Amino acid sequence: MSKDLEEQVQAWASRPLNQEYPFLMLDAMQLKVRRQKAVRSTTAMLAVGISEDGQREILGLEMALSETEEGWRRFIRQLKERGLSGVELATSDAHKGLKQALQESFPGLIWQRCQSHFRRNVLDQTPSDYRDQMHEVLDQILEASSQKEARTRLDDLREQLEEKASSALRALEDGFYDATAVLALPEKYRRRLRTTNMLERFIQEIRRRERVIRIFPNMDSAYRLVGALCAETHEEWSTGRRYLNMDEYFEWRADRSVEDALDEETSLNGEPTARSATVPA
Repeated sequence: MSKDLEEQVQAWASRPLNQEYPFLMLDAMQLKVRRQKAVRSTTAMLAVGISEDGQREILGLEMALSETEEGWRRFIRQLKERGLSGVELATSDAHKGLKQALQESFPGLIWQRCQSHFRRNVLDQTPSDYRDQMHEVLDQILEASSQKEARTRLDDLREQLEEKASSALRALEDGFYDATAVLALPEKYRRRLRTTNMLERFIQEIRRRERVIRIFPNMDSAYRLVGALCAETHEEWSTGRRYLNMDEYFEWRADRSVEDALDEETSLNGEPTARSATVPA
């Protein structure tokens, strides 16, 4: 049975990725695996993509001894070798190695810091008697219609935040642009792409199965169980109801391509572009 299951998981994990995947989500979870005569924490790295057809797919799984930049780089490289391309925006937590690996692999990528993680980071720096107000502040900023509007709202609240929660203000400032990057997309895509909650719900399903085992006897057994659930869920998602209608995305991408072409032409003529002219020196 294990051999048959391993063949099924390998077939799923090695399948070619023949479409473009404009949206990507990545996250990792820790499993307890017996290695080197001891129970050790082992990392399972997961990637979910939303294809140009708007379907969710679990793209791949990678087991690693720990969550490192090199591990993420190797995982993403394997996905690209199978055909992963066309990534416009990737959502993840703020792991520096993962962010670096993404930006190296997909130049020009929009990286969205998971807003759920970001909120927790800011609230951890907020005095307990101000946390209710901080929830409202974060709602105002993160739910703005554009990054420019979000910046204006933050600037308007700066004096209040400096007085009530200066450490939280610094955390908010440090992560502001990464946490609001999704505002560059059309509004209909923002709610589902601003966090990794969809992937984390799937990780909870893995946890539910994992609790029965508690400690895996080896890496292969961990890969089989997690991989089997990935393959099963991938089939449900990829053949089920479409997750996103991509029509507005393609219109947005076409409009942006025209703007980029006009900017390039203007730049070659030696004149400042409309966008570059607004950037302060």
